[in-house]
Amino acid sequence: MRVTKFTHSCLRIEGEGVLVVDPGAFSEKSVLDGADAIVVTHEHFDHLDVAAVNEAVSRRPQIRVFAHADVLKLLEDVADATTPVLPGEGFTAAGFEISAYGGAHAVIHQDIPRITNLAYLISDGSTNLYHPGDSFTVPEGAEVDTLFVPLNAPWMKTAEAIDFARAVKPGRAFALHDALLNERGAAVSDKHLENLSGTRYRHVSPGTTLD
Repeated sequence: MRVTKFTHSCLRIEGEGVLVVDPGAFSEKSVLDGADAIVVTHEHFDHLDVAAVNEAVSRRPQIRVFAHADVLKLLEDVADATTPVLPGEGFTAAGFEISAYGGAHAVIHQDIPRITNLAYLISDGSTNLYHPGDSFTVPEGAEVDTLFVPLNAPWMKTAEAIDFARAVKPGRAFALHDALLNERGAAVSDKHLENLSGTRYRHVSPGTTLD
């Protein structure tokens, strides 16, 4: 499993095929080049760039798109390429075995209705990674090798990221959801996670392929 972190919450995972997670408006359009499958955690624009996904499918009709039905309503132009996913379901995409967890976006404010959010545990049979989307859903009963930890958002605070990492107990962790932080803010949050998360934590730049 070869994992490259793109801007914000987007990952490109290469193995038997190429899987892209959350190609949003902040992430580079090139992440979709040659993709075999796309999984989307939820409908927010920073996780799903509808125009970019539509264009990618039009260029490469064999791409499959997996997401909750609430998300797929936004992708009606490429409906034939989509497959709905429910919490608790498992499926195969681009040669990876994927399990969906959770179901709800983290609370932004009590006056803002919560939307659907799926977290994904993605495995190639020898190792795995966990992408929670906009949530701190713990994949109960799963051993996580690599965790991607949300670093900054209107719906979270650093203490929640720390407690999330402690609850998951991964072999290692990397920052996710980081495009809204400047360099100074990221350094402060990173230091807390390095010291308190209970695992090996790193914040990597977009375009970094993980060892």
